[in-house]
Amino acid sequence: MGRPRTDARAAVGAVSVVLDAEFCRRWMEAMATAVDREADRLTELDSAIGDADHGVNMRRGFAAVKAALEDEPPRTPGAVLILAGRQLISTVGGASGPLYGTLLRRAGKSLGDAAEVTPEQLAEVLGAGVAAVAQLGGAKAGDKTMLDALEPGVAALGDATREGEVFAVAARASLEGAVATVPMLARKGRASYLGQRSVGHQDPGASSSALLFAALAEAAEGTEAAEGTA
Repeated sequence: MGRPRTDARAAVGAVSVVLDAEFCRRWMEAMATAVDREADRLTELDSAIGDADHGVNMRRGFAAVKAALEDEPPRTPGAVLILAGRQLISTVGGASGPLYGTLLRRAGKSLGDAAEVTPEQLAEVLGAGVAAVAQLGGAKAGDKTMLDALEPGVAALGDATREGEVFAVAARASLEGAVATVPMLARKGRASYLGQRSVGHQDPGASSSALLFAALAEAAEGTEAAEGTA
């Protein structure tokens, strides 16, 4: 893809939100907070169809991401995502580390050294990251994996006609995708070993992926509040 423009501002209500390095850092910090809060629920979901460690692993990984961003604040959105992805690969156990790390690193590399990006451009690079995740895991939408929450979130984020609601809409779409995994038969990952017993359980990876978009919406709301009082 071409290098993103540097005049990127997303209308959120009446306030413009700049999607820059600071915004992406707040996004990752919001994700760390969300994962810490929801870790027990994620582990509970994983205990039904996985190894019962998803929440613990994700909490450890995003705590490392937060610490790394505080120690060495990157200057561009791409650098933030690359650093986050690298930390997840090195600290998260199981398949989640490589999958989440691939998602964020591929997105970050696609952004290059742009200082600011638009929601549409963010959706485009996240789409590239999702494609890399699908290739790495050999999965597709409907297989009861994180892709079932990632793909609808990215699609909603790329819909520029929603203007200020784009982040909240993406969060809702991703959450709906995660919930929709409940009746699915798992075809990939540890859950696939259970066959029909995987039906009736929400996929933990899709659930944590929904948190990623919820954190993105939270970062946008926080920017709106801060700029509205400036």
